Amino acid sequence: MKDDGSGNRLGSYLRARRELVSPARAGLPPGGNRRVPGLRREEVALLAGISPDYYLRLERGRDRNPSPQVLESLARVLHLDEVERTYLLGLAAARPRAPRRKRPEQVPARVHQLLAHLTVPAFVEGRAFDVLAANPLALALSPRLRPGLNRLRSLLLDPEEQAFHQDWARAASDAVAALRATVGDDTDDPRFVELVGELALSSPHFRALWARHDVRPLGGGTTTVHHPVVGDLHLHRDKLPVDEVILVVYYPDKDGESDEKLRLLAALAHDGPVDGSLPRTP
Repeated sequence: MKDDGSGNRLGSYLRARRELVSPARAGLPPGGNRRVPGLRREEVALLAGISPDYYLRLERGRDRNPSPQVLESLARVLHLDEVERTYLLGLAAARPRAPRRKRPEQVPARVHQLLAHLTVPAFVEGRAFDVLAANPLALALSPRLRPGLNRLRSLLLDPEEQAFHQDWARAASDAVAALRATVGDDTDDPRFVELVGELALSSPHFRALWARHDVRPLGGGTTTVHHPVVGDLHLHRDKLPVDEVILVVYYPDKDGESDEKLRLLAALAHDGPVDGSLPRTP
């Protein structure tokens, strides 16, 4: 999985982030007749205190061993946060390595038992957001959480999943940025290559997000989703690493409106599959 034909990930990242920084944000006058979005290469070089020729070599992959001091200066000019700065440093530190044989992702037996006992929606996902296991309430919350499906693929390509999220654009942006963070230096992992290739061909929105090179971990937080039967649910999300997989749990504030709706959903799911054909609650 390459970002350009040469595998120049450092240069691709610098170019993408440079294009996202406006002259005003960098403290420069906007000027006229700007032919590129964001900053020019020579402007980045000036602000970082390096020569334009050296910065050009970095972007074009002719020099892949910048010093930590240079990278710190570039991170400052490009307004990278701590996660993005760490990612930039990792790109420069990456070295060729022998391919690693990937073991199939497996859900430990004890996690299957835990899923069966949890009374809130919970499922297990792999590194590429493949759903590996789910409890009944997770499936009642969303049929796209069925094992064998991919959460990112559903988010980008399934209209029902897009309607499910109150802020779909933010959910998609966060998920794609999280995929970049998860990929790290495993750019040749077959599963990542397959997923990114499929989404790049099928989703213009994914291509635009992937080209930004955003990097963010997707951990805990809150979200609002729209269920076709019980309506809007405001849920907290926690992601807990277990061995080499991730346990994802959604839960509402105790005794709140969403808690009542989730109990109703559990009762409906106990009587059979929950889908849009069931009566909607007022």
